[in-house]
Amino acid sequence: MNPADKKSLKAKAHSLKPVVMIGQSGLSKPVLAEINSALLTHELIKIKIRAEREQRKKMSAQICVETQAELVQTIGQITIIYKPNPDK
Repeated sequence: MNPADKKSLKAKAHSLKPVVMIGQSGLSKPVLAEINSALLTHELIKIKIRAEREQRKKMSAQICVETQAELVQTIGQITIIYKPNPDK
């Protein structure tokens, strides 16, 4: 993804609310399934990760690998990811 695409996606994501929240239970299979479902529906989503900084980085990377999505931006507890839907 080139910088212009990322900038455009960041602008689109600005008004979005987090669709998935990861709490103390961490990143489980049902949470990953929900993230996949949200990506198929919306393509661009925000995820709120309630954990320490290093854990958030690891979870964000794991989410991107498991869902084959691209990390757009991380600000504090909010992670923005994008996965184009081939059916749209």
